[in-house]
Amino acid sequence: MANALDHNKTQTQTQTQTQTQTQNPTQPESQSDKASIRHRHPSRGEEEASSGFDSSGMGTTVSDSGRRDQDADSKEARKTRGGADGLSGPELLHFRASAPAHRRIRESPLSNEAIFRQSHAGLLNLCIVVLVAVNSRLIIENIMKYGLLIRAGFWFSARSLRDWPLLMCCLSLPIFPITSFLVEKLAERKRLPEPVVVLFQIIITSGAIAYPIIVILKCDSAVLSGFVLMFVACILWMKLVSYAHTNYDIRALSKSIDKDTLTNSSFDIENLKGPTFKSLVYFLLAPTLCYQPSYPRAASIRKGWVIRQLVKCIIFTGLMGFIIEQYINPIVQNSQHPLKGNLLNAIERVLKLSVPTLYVWLCMFYCFFHLWLNILAELLQFGDREFYKDWWNAKTVEEYWRMWNMPVHKWMIRHIYFPCIRHGLPKGAALLISFLVSALFHEIVVGVPCHIFKFWAFIGIMFQIPLVFLTKYLQDKFRSSMVGNMIFWFFFSILGQPMCVLLYYHDVMNRKSRP
Repeated sequence: MANALDHNKTQTQTQTQTQTQTQNPTQPESQSDKASIRHRHPSRGEEEASSGFDSSGMGTTVSDSGRRDQDADSKEARKTRGGADGLSGPELLHFRASAPAHRRIRESPLSNEAIFRQSHAGLLNLCIVVLVAVNSRLIIENIMKYGLLIRAGFWFSARSLRDWPLLMCCLSLPIFPITSFLVEKLAERKRLPEPVVVLFQIIITSGAIAYPIIVILKCDSAVLSGFVLMFVACILWMKLVSYAHTNYDIRALSKSIDKDTLTNSSFDIENLKGPTFKSLVYFLLAPTLCYQPSYPRAASIRKGWVIRQLVKCIIFTGLMGFIIEQYINPIVQNSQHPLKGNLLNAIERVLKLSVPTLYVWLCMFYCFFHLWLNILAELLQFGDREFYKDWWNAKTVEEYWRMWNMPVHKWMIRHIYFPCIRHGLPKGAALLISFLVSALFHEIVVGVPCHIFKFWAFIGIMFQIPLVFLTKYLQDKFRSSMVGNMIFWFFFSILGQPMCVLLYYHDVMNRKSRP
């Protein structure tokens, strides 16, 4: 009897639970349903955190009754899952009209606070398309008006055959590094005292730069041939200075540090070895001006990549020749000396010359620093290929000089700037000496081939010193990277290079017109 009553009571409870679940479909039936509902409907704190406001915010928190309605809607969504839209419950909630569309504070992409956090690749592509379209129209218009002005003499002329003394001088320049190597080997074996070694190296490096200067000045050579020879000679001089200075420092370190200390220190023993002929030859060919006994090396040579870079180098060299012959030469031929003629006419010529000279300079930079130096590095498996940094983003003139030519910058700080600091000179004096050396070699590279010593290049480089302080002052005053960058581009592309081209062109023409 009691068992029957218990059995009836159990059946009654089961029926009551079934009816309750049928009448209240929002109550979850299992722990998985509870987890599913918690996943679809975040708690009050989670909703507040996702919206970025607290419970006193502007209507972003869901009320209890609203949550029950959403639970019911979620149940209905589960019933109709697999419908026409094919969306699951959590995905469907994002498309509800009651779902908040604004959850946090945001800035417009072009506002001052967010403009540098955005990618501008699309705008860059637009600028490239517009630049190509505009310049294509100008090129077609120029050719229709003046015809094709390119002459074969730009690439080769009979006068180039008369520059054989310059060619012989270039081929004989390896005598100087070989002599420097012999001196270093004698110093390593302690056959020569250090003062004599320093004296011999000064004579060798001085002869390496004086010999080409004498040959160019004695011969009435073409400007381009003389420029190439002086460029090679200056590179050789800087390499020889680094070679002698580094070996001198290695010998000094070897004397002052014992082997046990050297082994346990942070010094790389491979870079403290004595000079070898193999390391000298590799250094002379490598795309660097700073000598060290060993360099980071790449694993292999990418032959296909080298061929592609050579093709690009040929194309951009031809583009430079086209711009020079088609645009720059007619402009300078129809101009007056900028310091002697009409001021307005000089300003007009400088502005008109600024764009083609900028294009030529950018093509030169891309050809030499990116293509040619990377080709040499690939062929020699030279690992460190940071030949330049993002100098186009320079905020000051000082940043530009530190980033645009990394081989020269590393040579300057290694063999000029820091040695001056170690000898007790202030930073301002070390900076002045570095710019003085740079200005002197700019004048040699440009003035000697032109057979003119008006010191325009020297003055232009030394003028960078006040610009360094001016752009740094403006950068600190306005606290904006755009101001310094615009000033840099103005002095670099609008004023500096066109003025140098006009000054040297008219001075060369005046020299040739003399009897």
